[in-house]
Amino acid sequence: MTEPLDTPEDHPVLPPPRLGYDSATWKEIAYLLSSFPLSIFGFVYAVTMVALGAGLTVTVIGLPLIAAGLSGARLLGKAERGRARALLGVRIEEPSPLPVRRGGGFFGWLWTGLKDPVGWRTVLYEVIRLPWAVLTFTLTLVGLFVLWPVLPFIARGLGNADRAMVRALLSPSDELERRIEELESDRGVVVDTAAADLRRIERDLHDGAQARLVNLAMGLGLAKEKLLEGQADDAVAAMVDEAHGEVKLALQELRDLARGIHPAVLTDRGLDAALSSVASRCTVPVKVTAELPGRPAEAIEGIAYFTVSELLQNVSKHSGARSASVDVWRSQDRLLIQVWDDGRGGASLDKGTGMSGLAERLDAVDGLFVVDSPDGGPTMITAELPWRDRTTEPIRRGPGTAAH
Repeated sequence: MTEPLDTPEDHPVLPPPRLGYDSATWKEIAYLLSSFPLSIFGFVYAVTMVALGAGLTVTVIGLPLIAAGLSGARLLGKAERGRARALLGVRIEEPSPLPVRRGGGFFGWLWTGLKDPVGWRTVLYEVIRLPWAVLTFTLTLVGLFVLWPVLPFIARGLGNADRAMVRALLSPSDELERRIEELESDRGVVVDTAAADLRRIERDLHDGAQARLVNLAMGLGLAKEKLLEGQADDAVAAMVDEAHGEVKLALQELRDLARGIHPAVLTDRGLDAALSSVASRCTVPVKVTAELPGRPAEAIEGIAYFTVSELLQNVSKHSGARSASVDVWRSQDRLLIQVWDDGRGGASLDKGTGMSGLAERLDAVDGLFVVDSPDGGPTMITAELPWRDRTTEPIRRGPGTAAH
């Protein structure tokens, strides 16, 4: 007699008791017997890591030791989920990995490691499982030699308790985390809508006011030529010439405004070309390297572009650098950006260079912003955004409009 494996959707439903020594019963017995030696190792690891790290917090190695220990606890949790999956039939998805940073700085790694909920839940699991493992090992061992007829009932009851413990402490999705996921999805919709509105404003400027100003400039240019050909009053010609110049300046300002709202090169050619365009306007030589397998969602792409744009403006205005670089790449489900310069350093989130606003903007979309800028330089700023795949629906344009 066999039974289907339970799934995360029916967590509250536990397999019923059964008679007979089938393969599922032997797997439960193997799980219960193997839990004791493994729980000793897990308990010693968890208690030693926490106690040693807490005792050394008065030194510089205490907190890093705890952060590294929590990373190790993640590996223990992964092993336990695999064992429960193989022997108890408990199918639990793996939690999301910690955000990957390249050059994000020591304190960024430390803070991310210390607040890792998956690592802390695994530590709690290893601590409370040891006394339970001693009890289950003893009962199972006695059942093998004394209570043989009822051992399947014992194994099933103890196995169900272990199933509940694994789900409660090693599962990545409880009600709160599901709610957080829903809120993040809703926030992504809001961000996408805002990005679409910005692109609509850019198109309206390009195809409306900007087009009318082009026609006005052409008309004034023709009027200027006719006035000059008719040998009109020099003052009139000067006024027309001045108006022509003002219109050209207004046109340039509108182009700059449209570029600031959402640059056409970003829409048409993607992040690599857009960042190269920004780098060409920087007063410091900038090397741009973009290694992307495709294009992320439009909202994420826009935030990445404006983040780099503002950081390069800071490089031009405040760094005193002689060279800079921009690196963009994808790591798993994250888009990472690194902006480096060899300037004087000393940049921070509280010195009025706009970096606090960038950090808030990235935080609103579940991103990260890490500044590593010691006095004397160099400065390394790492920004991290969630990678969401780009939609394939084309941008709709109204009648009579043209693409950039």
